[in-house]
Amino acid sequence: MENGREDVVLEVRDVTMKFNKYEVGVNSLKELVVRAFKKNLKKSKFECLKGVSFDVHRGEAVALIGKNGAGKSTLLKIVSGILKPTTGYAKRYGRITPLLRLGAGFDGNATGLENIYLNAAILGYTKKDIDAKVPAIIEFSELGDFIYSPIKTYSSGMMARLGFSIAVNMESEILLIDEILAVGDIAFNKKCHEKLAELQKQGLTFLIVSHGEAVKRYCKRAIWIDGGLVREDGDISVVFKHYTEAMTKKPAAPQPAAAQAAKPAIAQVQKPAAPAHAEAKPAQSAAQQAQKTVPAQPATASKPAQPKQ
Repeated sequence: MENGREDVVLEVRDVTMKFNKYEVGVNSLKELVVRAFKKNLKKSKFECLKGVSFDVHRGEAVALIGKNGAGKSTLLKIVSGILKPTTGYAKRYGRITPLLRLGAGFDGNATGLENIYLNAAILGYTKKDIDAKVPAIIEFSELGDFIYSPIKTYSSGMMARLGFSIAVNMESEILLIDEILAVGDIAFNKKCHEKLAELQKQGLTFLIVSHGEAVKRYCKRAIWIDGGLVREDGDISVVFKHYTEAMTKKPAAPQPAAAQAAKPAIAQVQKPAAPAHAEAKPAQSAAQQAQKTVPAQPATASKPAQPKQ
């Protein structure tokens, strides 16, 4: 790493991600193979991310914001190593824990306890490390004896509790969070936020995908992803303000072509209205002029009175 950048824990450079987009819907693997064999499968490339670059420093909490389909979750999967970008790279300097979807990777037939070992092993922990963490995970999840029951009997809330408990109790240096800040009921959700605040004080690095402003309690910086591009990167209050304005701004209603064409003609014919006192003056002058031009009628002579008989 270059001098002066020793504190960088996430390095993303010119990341571009393209997916195949099928013009005809494919509902199963069998249908995909049949259509491909018959050469009846048309596809095109969809560019989800377009040359995204940024760094995240040790102990920093960064929010990834943007509307649905902007490429935020895809970017998080690339950073975690789940997906490989089409071009560019994402490097991690430290142990990373992706919290992309609570309950992802759980085996429904295995118990909660067995899934703790399974998930932690996937993250690269040894059995000795996991044995030391199991009591804290079970206590934080508040699942009690349900920890010995198969995962398929869990509610979605119970599964979320277990997934979050595994993630926050492992000794990782980078935590990737994808829209899971609302975990469980009110009491457990409060407990989760307190745990995240504690981890932040310990110097843990966060990269959080979110639409809500709740991330402001952890993050001072936001990266706005729009159409696969970094539209803005900076102070979270400023970026959120611009993002909110862009999302809530109503597009101007288009006017009919006939109305737009008629406007110039009306503007040319129409004259500005004269002031009220200016209108009254010409009317008075016309009346006076009429009196001058029309000759006065001679007075009718009165008839002499007839003598009485």
